Amino acid sequence: MITQAIRSQFIEIVGEEWYKDSTQERYCYSFDATPLFQAMPDAILIPGTVAEVAAILKVANHAKIPVITRGSGTNLAGGTVPIHGGIVLLMNRFNKMKEIDLQNLTVTVEPGVITADLHQEVEAKNLFYPPDPGSMRVSTIGGNLAQCAGGMRGVKYGVTKDYVLGLQYVLPSGDVLRCGGKNIKDVAGYDMTRLLVGSEGTLAVITEVILKLLPLPAYKQTLVAYYDQLIPAAQTVEQILANRIIPATMELLDQSTIKVVDQYAQLGLPQNMKAMLLIEQDGHKEQVKIDMHQIATLAKRVGAVQVKIAKTADESKKLMMARRVALSALSRIKPTTILEDATVPRSRIAEMLSAIEKISNTYQLTICTFGHAGDGNLHPTCLTDERNKDELKRVEAAFQEIFETAIRLGGTVTGEHGVGIAKQHVLKYQLGATSYELMKRIKRAFDPNQILNPGKIFTSEHRKRLVVRK
Repeated sequence: MITQAIRSQFIEIVGEEWYKDSTQERYCYSFDATPLFQAMPDAILIPGTVAEVAAILKVANHAKIPVITRGSGTNLAGGTVPIHGGIVLLMNRFNKMKEIDLQNLTVTVEPGVITADLHQEVEAKNLFYPPDPGSMRVSTIGGNLAQCAGGMRGVKYGVTKDYVLGLQYVLPSGDVLRCGGKNIKDVAGYDMTRLLVGSEGTLAVITEVILKLLPLPAYKQTLVAYYDQLIPAAQTVEQILANRIIPATMELLDQSTIKVVDQYAQLGLPQNMKAMLLIEQDGHKEQVKIDMHQIATLAKRVGAVQVKIAKTADESKKLMMARRVALSALSRIKPTTILEDATVPRSRIAEMLSAIEKISNTYQLTICTFGHAGDGNLHPTCLTDERNKDELKRVEAAFQEIFETAIRLGGTVTGEHGVGIAKQHVLKYQLGATSYELMKRIKRAFDPNQILNPGKIFTSEHRKRLVVRK
């Protein structure tokens, strides 16, 4: 609870302008992009300096007030919903790109920088930051770090953790620390940088990031393959990788998704096809052409009924748009869209797709599947209506079965969205009791008073459907 005295302390730290606690302002930060989860914070604080962050955390830690660090709120696992009230620490004023180091190929940024803005800045220098989450036009680098965001280029280039070299961060005690730096090699002690990436705001507040950059690929080409059956599309992915070809992106859309996307974006996609693969390769021009020829040959051999290589940049952009707009298109169909990210080894994609189709039929639900087939990260997406309580029960049961299937196939319940609230009930099942308890000990070491994003990742209570609680 924020007493009048504590409120005065917070205002003294950030100034009246950057302290918000009206009902309307609090409501705006009571939810993120995750459907069905909502709870009111007590206040929103918007710091502008590291010293202000440290001072806020000191006060909150002493009073045991929950602190939920937030960027743009694009989280898809309820990770920024303040389920125990407290303060939302909004990091949007930390929006500076401090340095692009052309000698060390790094960029130093604050956590409030928008991902797509970072792409634009470094590409102007002929450099490349590969992670490209679907929300990149609005999501922040800090949010990307909190979730270890991936994106379409993960198959070839990896995910956020593969590009974070160093961090500045603040503990609940108010201590300001650094880990890592611009060194490519650094094995001095435990890797605190990797530990903080993907920690969902539960260990510390990140205030500065050093990211690794790559040279911008010289050339790229896009291919689309259509299938009259779903499973051969997945088998094509397996065959491409088995032939030692690693595309920059390899995306899959099932028939339900194809239909909705085409109706939404008017791209001229063949709606009678059961699946499509969108594949992009980048690199040296001649090698890209060799790879794309091999990919086209493999796709036809496995069962593609039509394969087309884009001839122009505009044509490539139009094809890739089919994947970029998938969630937006699906979200228009029914009032509630529940998107998950069960992930399996790439050799088990066909089995996972078959299982999702069977589960969808068993529970009589509309589940559309698309996703990053090249890295096994699928997005089964259920179109439903939260007012239909009977259907929501079936949705919960279906996703539970999908999660269990992913684990059984050697996968994970979350490839890039994080645990948050939505998947905390299956985390222990995936990790096992000993690993789960070890992670809880790490949390207690960083945050003894449990003020940072409480009720996320670990909890004794799983809320399946939240309403505004305060």
